[in-house]
Amino acid sequence: MGRLLPTLVVTMFMHVTSPAHADTESVARALREAALALLAATPEAQRDELVQPWSDSARSNWHYTPRARAGVALKNMSEAQRAAAQQLLAAALSDHGLQTVRAVIALEIALRELESFSSRRDPTNYAFAIYGEPAPDKPWGWRIEGHHLSLHFTLDGARVVSSLPQFVGANPAEVPRDIAHGPRAGQRALREQEDRALQLFGSLTPPQRKAAIIAAEPYGDIVTKNAAKVDPLAPQGVGFQELDRAQQAALLRVIDAFATIAAPAIAEQRLQRVRKGGLEQIRFAWAGGQTRGRPYYFRIQGPAFLIELDNSGGNHIHSVWRDYDGDWGRDVLGEHYRNARGTSHKH
Repeated sequence: MGRLLPTLVVTMFMHVTSPAHADTESVARALREAALALLAATPEAQRDELVQPWSDSARSNWHYTPRARAGVALKNMSEAQRAAAQQLLAAALSDHGLQTVRAVIALEIALRELESFSSRRDPTNYAFAIYGEPAPDKPWGWRIEGHHLSLHFTLDGARVVSSLPQFVGANPAEVPRDIAHGPRAGQRALREQEDRALQLFGSLTPPQRKAAIIAAEPYGDIVTKNAAKVDPLAPQGVGFQELDRAQQAALLRVIDAFATIAAPAIAEQRLQRVRKGGLEQIRFAWAGGQTRGRPYYFRIQGPAFLIELDNSGGNHIHSVWRDYDGDWGRDVLGEHYRNARGTSHKH
């Protein structure tokens, strides 16, 4: 059975597709039903691993490197648990997002063959964790996390209030050769994110490029790393209003490539937040090489959000989307709790 697991993990999401979502309330129902199914399929002995405390410290303890993780890993799940986990992902992600997750997991198989020391590369070491109780009248959340993947979803009863942070990485960014029982040569898990950003950068005029470039070399990683709370970075780069209409559309297409990993209704919710902050305040910044395959870094920053993509090794990507106030639904839930306290005080 152990030898079958890598192939199983690569194929386990192959035939799962995201349902069409009219609004985030239908997403919330689907997420709650899948989470309850996962709980029902989980033996009592694993419940304490799967269900984690509903606390800021527990939910914000995240990372994208190999390490011990809260939750139950795929390798420790039964078929029924894996089926429920699949549905949880299918409810939260678009078809494109499911393909991206599948590609990231498959890269662990590639690293087993490509690295000299590869014993820690395990495509089944991706853990699902539920935070709080999946109830229609309570805040709760869940995440999937493993090497180069950390996706977080927070709900307040019947509403999805956050789908951030969103970390997706890829090593190798482009698979150099066919891997037995794994990805094929040329596969790129984050193709759209890279290509759209490079196309935008390539379209910049010399003055625009001068404004966009903030460093001669990338930073070795995303600047914000795995911080529990992110503050706005320096407002560097070329401004949205300094771009022509075609370039503005290209910048929005880069943002869209990151947003549409999530299910359509969740992605639109996130993009509405971007627009609400004011497109004119968005800045696009670049560091390092100017062609694919060279070490480079870029960021897109608005008043409420930050997207970073780092490819400091030239073929090893880290990317993240953060919300300064809204990661894990902090702003929405904070307002919810303040209103609840005010109401109880009045009564």
